Amino acid sequence: MTLPRLSAIAIVALGSMLLAHTSTLRAAEIDRSLILTPPAPETPRINGPDTFGVRPGSPFLYTIPASGKAPLDYAASGLPPGLQLDPRTGRITGVLKEEGTHTITLAARNTLGSSKKTFKIVVGSQLALTPPMGWSSWNCWGASVSQEKVLGSAKAIVDRGLQAHGWTYVNIDDGWQGKRGGKLNAIQPNYKFPDMAGLGRELHAMGLKFGIYSSPWQGTYAGFIGSSSPNKNGTCDWIEAGDHNEFYRISTEHEAPRPKKLSIRKFGEFPFVTNDVSQWSEWGVDYLKYDWHPLDVPHVEEMTKALRKTDRDIIYSLSNGADHKFANDYQRLSNLWRTTGDIRDNWQRLKDIGFSQDKWAPHGGPGHWNDPDMMILGMVGIDEAMHPTRLTPDEQYTHVSLWCLLSAPLLIGCDLAQLDDFTCSLLTNDEVLAIDQDALGKSATRVNGEGDLAVYAKPLEDGSIAVGLFNLSPTEAVITARWEDLKLGKDQQMTARDLWRQQDLGTFTAKFEAKVASHGVVLVKLVPR
Repeated sequence: MTLPRLSAIAIVALGSMLLAHTSTLRAAEIDRSLILTPPAPETPRINGPDTFGVRPGSPFLYTIPASGKAPLDYAASGLPPGLQLDPRTGRITGVLKEEGTHTITLAARNTLGSSKKTFKIVVGSQLALTPPMGWSSWNCWGASVSQEKVLGSAKAIVDRGLQAHGWTYVNIDDGWQGKRGGKLNAIQPNYKFPDMAGLGRELHAMGLKFGIYSSPWQGTYAGFIGSSSPNKNGTCDWIEAGDHNEFYRISTEHEAPRPKKLSIRKFGEFPFVTNDVSQWSEWGVDYLKYDWHPLDVPHVEEMTKALRKTDRDIIYSLSNGADHKFANDYQRLSNLWRTTGDIRDNWQRLKDIGFSQDKWAPHGGPGHWNDPDMMILGMVGIDEAMHPTRLTPDEQYTHVSLWCLLSAPLLIGCDLAQLDDFTCSLLTNDEVLAIDQDALGKSATRVNGEGDLAVYAKPLEDGSIAVGLFNLSPTEAVITARWEDLKLGKDQQMTARDLWRQQDLGTFTAKFEAKVASHGVVLVKLVPR
């Protein structure tokens, strides 16, 4: 089988306006012709993970992700004392004080039917029992992020139905920081974020979670204040000297700004990690991206200790370019770590990052995940004008399929206000997302040797296997997944299901093969008979 795709469009260098216009038309064409994900049924369906981790005594917030014709009514049988459910919104809140595991039954109902799902709440030391799913501001807004833009993105997650498919975190990346101060002498927001605590409350009121960004350096990659200082009182020399813009970003108006920027990308003598974590806890933060390079273990652990002392569950994400020799330390001290440098919206970068993760596979699992960086779908900008991703449709299917097979954190990086139907379909296929959220938490690895025709396999909790047939070559090809490569008996019968189309393909013995478009994928679930 071959995924449908557009014919190549020759785009010459006629200027950024023509490129943007052509790309917009191309995106519209994609929306109409290449959507493989079937529409979600109007009857209720509960999506998302099967398990959720929380620490004893921490505030609990879980929104039941359910699709179907509105309005939906929610129920949860077997909820332990300390938790309560809002039947109108599906939000479970409260506090669990004792360690333990609670198996409950989630339910959703509308006028057309009902749906139930078994769900496990694990109260203990581990968070992120499945890879986090959400949105991050950097790949579209960069340092121009603002409270208004973040709140608009959060509303789009709800309004476009992404929340119903498990998308939860709304993360501010670099660019929110102002001066250090306040009662905690912590980093305060700049003028673009007039009410950080209020933003946290609004996100939580929507059933979403709140993420923030920092660095152990004196200054961040984008030129804002970090969590250490050369001065005992926490002041920054460039701010004290007035060498900054109205948002306290280090000035880039001088003749040689790059050396000036680099001069703040170093550790200050005085850390203010505890101060900052206490402030984030007061604001209701649920997720931290902590960004510097190289990811040295002492600074990783410094933040770990501060986060574990707070009374909130804050997912701890390390960025960027992790060193494999410290993998066991990252696994012990954090919830996820960037295994690479920054991704870009082109095939070569996607290929280089996505298909080089096998050595990290043993270190990922419930509570600690390998992170190959954010998703480059939809309208992105990164360090340039906003534009539709340069990945072809087939490459986008490859991107999402591979990230789900790798059990990667899924962080959307696009402008959600401009979310087109094709991109939305990539983000709302529950059978594909279930591969990423599988409770076993294994990462797929390549099983068929080298070359441009790659087979990746991932064992799932129910005993089935998710298999991706990836064609990295410039032409269409037939790719075969052989049972011997999957550690199956040659006479084992397996039923195959096309996960993108959500269609059963039949029963197979000894092998499964399919035609795969150039740079494309066929993603199947193989179930023993």
